[in-house]
Amino acid sequence: MNTKSLIESKNFIGGEWVSIEENETIVYNPSNLQEEVGILYYSSDKHVFEAERAAKEGFKIWSNMTGIERGNYLYKMAEALENHLEELAVLASREMGKPIGEMRGEVVRGINLLRYYAAEGTRSNGDVIPSSDKNVLQYSKRVPLGIVGIITPWNFPVAIPIWKIAPALICGNSVIWKPAENAALSATKLMEIFQQAGLPNGVLNLIIGKGREVGNTLLESANINAVSFTGSSNVGKQVASICGKRNIKYQTEMGGKNAAIILRDADIEKTIPMILSGAFRSAGQKCTATSRIIVEEDIYSTFMKSFSEEVSLLKAKNPLLSDSYLGPVASIDQYETVSSYVKIANDEAEIIAQGTIESNNDGYFIRPLVVGGINTQHKLVQEEIFGPLTTVLVAKDYDEAIQLCNETVYGLSASIFTTDLSKAHRFLEEAEVGMVRVNQETAGVEYQAPFGGMKQSSSHSREQGQSALDFYSQIKTCAIKYHF
Repeated sequence: MNTKSLIESKNFIGGEWVSIEENETIVYNPSNLQEEVGILYYSSDKHVFEAERAAKEGFKIWSNMTGIERGNYLYKMAEALENHLEELAVLASREMGKPIGEMRGEVVRGINLLRYYAAEGTRSNGDVIPSSDKNVLQYSKRVPLGIVGIITPWNFPVAIPIWKIAPALICGNSVIWKPAENAALSATKLMEIFQQAGLPNGVLNLIIGKGREVGNTLLESANINAVSFTGSSNVGKQVASICGKRNIKYQTEMGGKNAAIILRDADIEKTIPMILSGAFRSAGQKCTATSRIIVEEDIYSTFMKSFSEEVSLLKAKNPLLSDSYLGPVASIDQYETVSSYVKIANDEAEIIAQGTIESNNDGYFIRPLVVGGINTQHKLVQEEIFGPLTTVLVAKDYDEAIQLCNETVYGLSASIFTTDLSKAHRFLEEAEVGMVRVNQETAGVEYQAPFGGMKQSSSHSREQGQSALDFYSQIKTCAIKYHF
């Protein structure tokens, strides 16, 4: 094995690359398990505390810069990322299996996010407030939190880190970033790209390691002021509990069980491609993926006939070969978890439609699957699967459809397909989710719009857009009596 040609994960602490010479693991392409992508090394606790010290020093410099100065660094980060778009997209696709077209789009989103938040450096960061007293200037302003811990998942290895890092930086914070192990090579490459922007030492630090080890150390012991986490619901609740005990500001974005409602007056021809995309792109590994399809009874047979025909054409295959292929799930753990739900579906549900696997190489491919014939409390309807498996429910009318939509502990995203303006507006009001969409797929939201869920999907704050600035800053109220 020629390890010299493989990409190696490394820490970036205090402006310097820190090699980790222990716990070596070879990373294989989930689309082709014969292809070695890189070498993953796991950090120890000492690296977390080194990053903490570096971030503390970096914060002293960064927080004293003007917003315009910080924004100029973010513009440089965006330019560097744009120059390495294809390189990063291909690596990320090889590391975690996302179709190359989607991965390119994700990198573009990261570029746009950096430029969006860079511009915040020139905008107002407070308000003048009237005083009840004479000759008093009273105003509020945003001030940074300090050191922010950022913990990111593998399914969006570029966009999610950037939509956390960019607003954290523009608000004046320093950052310690712990990515998921399955995205560690992409994180290393992304940090190499960001290094070209010349950020002051210690402002942005990268720690590669296991969540139960360095992640827990970061949460429980490091002297940090806030944590932003995206990942599973179980881990998110642990993050919230730890941060709550420490009185650290926290933000958790977790699971979803997102529904798409198709009413009798929907344009089926235009609807089906959006349902297919929402349910099966990225092998269903999106927290906003369409995992429940609710079809009004009157059009059930017509819709399912056309939908099933399209599902049968879906192919799980190496996503670097064509944007039309769905790709694998990201890892052996994902494969085993999703496969367990597939077994339940085969044993307990009606198989309505399925796609095909077309691969000459070993890979973590799972056949796209649509099931039905189960009650609303079944685990296939209630639990987040995070794979290319979606369930179909039948509703007699709009009222039952919205009831089924809301019958879940999650509340991230939901869509309705209809040409009835009245029902569309009712849905926007009545769906118990953070992101409601009409005649659009459940997956995705634009970078300038708030992202987040209700109920068990989040800690009720929002990412992206202007809302992100609320989390990464705190308000200071200032008053000066200038004549007395």
